[in-house]
Amino acid sequence: MSPQLHSAVDVASGMKTRAVIYCRISQDRTGAGLGVDRQREDCETLASRMGWEVVEVYVDNDVSAFSGKKRKDYERMLADLANGTATVVITWHTDRLHRSPTELEKYISLCERHGVSTHTVQAGALDLATPSGRMTARILGAVARQESEHKGHRVARARMQKAKAGQWGGGIRPFGWGVPTGKLTKKVDRKTGEEIEVPVLDMGKLVPEEAAAIEAGHEIILSGGSLKSWVRWLAAKGFTTTRGNPVGHAEAREMLLRPRNAGIAVYKGEEVGKGAWEPIVSEVKHRAVVAILTNPARRTTPGGQPRWFGSLIYGCGIGDCTSTVRVTKVGGAKLPSYRCPTQHGGGRRADRVDAYVVDLIVERLSRPDAADLLLPGPNDIDVAALQAESEQIRRRLTDLAGMFGAGQIDMVQFTEGTDTARVQLEGVNRQLARAATRDPLVPLVGAPDVRKAWEGMELARRRAVLRELLVVTLRPPRVGRMPDGGYFDYEAIEFKWKRERR
Repeated sequence: MSPQLHSAVDVASGMKTRAVIYCRISQDRTGAGLGVDRQREDCETLASRMGWEVVEVYVDNDVSAFSGKKRKDYERMLADLANGTATVVITWHTDRLHRSPTELEKYISLCERHGVSTHTVQAGALDLATPSGRMTARILGAVARQESEHKGHRVARARMQKAKAGQWGGGIRPFGWGVPTGKLTKKVDRKTGEEIEVPVLDMGKLVPEEAAAIEAGHEIILSGGSLKSWVRWLAAKGFTTTRGNPVGHAEAREMLLRPRNAGIAVYKGEEVGKGAWEPIVSEVKHRAVVAILTNPARRTTPGGQPRWFGSLIYGCGIGDCTSTVRVTKVGGAKLPSYRCPTQHGGGRRADRVDAYVVDLIVERLSRPDAADLLLPGPNDIDVAALQAESEQIRRRLTDLAGMFGAGQIDMVQFTEGTDTARVQLEGVNRQLARAATRDPLVPLVGAPDVRKAWEGMELARRRAVLRELLVVTLRPPRVGRMPDGGYFDYEAIEFKWKRERR
């Protein structure tokens, strides 16, 4: 039924036409809802001119009809129309209601069943009860969809250009960058709805304290430390995310993996060149940390970390057993002991074993010739050549994608080419990681007091030293009093130095 016919029927019956208003704006950058308010005012003016009674106003602010995201008030309006709340829907333009053909057909069906007509401020009346009216609605919907797709393409191109130019793409301030420029801008606080002034940030400049924290995280990982230890370090120093939340395991990992740290620009997950901002670390260090943190053999769960120095590192020396030992309480013993998980051979007091092995390491690294144990530096690795090779492989991946999109190669060729390139890239990254990875012995060798330096290291880094320096095997202990007068058999702790003096 047309709006005019609705009015005539209602006038004849002495009733006012019941109408509802629907408003929507897809992007509300300030949060003020000003676009929605203007739509509402125009719709109310139209209702007043037509003599209609507005019984409800539905508003979806900052929600796109094209994105597919659920519009709560739109869904509520459909339910109310089905229950007979109103017979006319007023909206500013048809594209405020729909930008999806599927959604439009559902709306047409509901209007036909319940005698609802649609009137717009900009496009006039839509009589969905007639074939020509439905055709008009479908044409307007198709035009709106084309506009949305075209706009989406323009936005995507602009973002890609920004990324390739190394510019900041917007969003949440990344930890490490964003120095106040001294200027202020206004924005609306989403919680209170009040307009507030906030500082304008220079996203190309480093925040010194945060940049130092990122550097510290790289050093911890590259010297054998754990991600968990960096999380604890951040908490102890009072650092939070840029949103003010505690830095957890997932956030810390994401911070260290992002190419931005090395000044590398990214678009849709792919590296596209150098960014126009100050890097925090070198590309070599970045590649090294990425290689370590993404290594499939690396333990990725933040919980359940060993609490004892030699747990899952010391070997079981009973028979042909190749297992590593862990700490448990054996029988009625009150003290933790190392024991093989196969449950044979009894246990060895964990504190006594660890103290003995630590003494061995500290004594060896306190000798004048301790520097001879250090691994050779990365002089045998041509970092510049590896970086150039990395860039060539990445360009090859981009070229393959372009050739596949243009139909010059088929799926099999594309898959084979990308698989080969990615394997080669992994090899290059491993070499770069080797060039940047720090020997865990470095903080100890040459230290004025090796024992003090050792005690200042967190457990994960001490365990890294143990893995690099010693093979420890716990043999079955002798029974009875030992030659030193005690009952602990130190000779049953067998050890072999991994690094011999050169």
